[in-house]
Amino acid sequence: MSKTSEQAALTFKIGGDLEINRLGYGGMQLTGFGVWGDAPNRETAKAVLQKAVESGVNFIDTADSYGPHTNEKLIADALHPYPKGLVIATKGGFDRTGPNQWVTNGDPDHIRQAIDGSLQRLKLERIDLWQLHRFDPDVPVEETLGPVVEAVQAGKIRHVGLSEVGIKEIERAEKVVPIVSVQNLYNLGNRKWESVLDYTARRGMAFIPWYPLASGPNKLAAKIREIAEKHEATTAQIALAWLLKRSPNMLLIPGTSSPDHLQENLAADQIVLSDEDFAALSE
Repeated sequence: MSKTSEQAALTFKIGGDLEINRLGYGGMQLTGFGVWGDAPNRETAKAVLQKAVESGVNFIDTADSYGPHTNEKLIADALHPYPKGLVIATKGGFDRTGPNQWVTNGDPDHIRQAIDGSLQRLKLERIDLWQLHRFDPDVPVEETLGPVVEAVQAGKIRHVGLSEVGIKEIERAEKVVPIVSVQNLYNLGNRKWESVLDYTARRGMAFIPWYPLASGPNKLAAKIREIAEKHEATTAQIALAWLLKRSPNMLLIPGTSSPDHLQENLAADQIVLSDEDFAALSE
């Protein structure tokens, strides 16, 4: 692969106009236990965010529910005023009642407050990518997305994405507002959303796997170890390299609170798996 095509393969345009590096950063781990409260060591957390951007990351994923609210404030404290080209994606649609407690809330008033709150905490005039964290079974998504449409029209949101959805949910939401991204659980060991990934690739939407570092079931362990040794890489790097090769619309947001682990993750885009390696891990 030539250097030019290799570079092209490592970027993706969200919504057709926001070109980002496919290896980004997810902020969720920069919170307390159970994604509750602020980062235990705030200065280290800020340093990790700053190091990520210095290292070429220009896509950061967060949510109003991380903390709640503390993660968005931390990102602003660490990085504002933001460098040109940095895309910060956030999400709304959960209430938090305690550590590891997540309550879906698709009430339009809640969504409206979530959008305005994120803008304020992130010190943004416009959110480049706002994602609905979950469909609320008790509220029609058409109602949930009403304030999102209003925010797009008002210039508060540039693009809209969804999380943990199937194809039917994507198509239902698209009748209300254009959808440019889907963030679902997906990794080497959990490929439940395979059909959604392929659907988004055909549609030119970004697919953002959460929990991307899971390296799969024990039956894969020996293969991953063998391939990692061949590339002088860690198993986590191989898991990320597999995702990058799996589909060109895949945007990765591995999170960490460790500067060293951050550098390890970001080096994954230097690993080019052979078709043989990829096939061995894809069984």
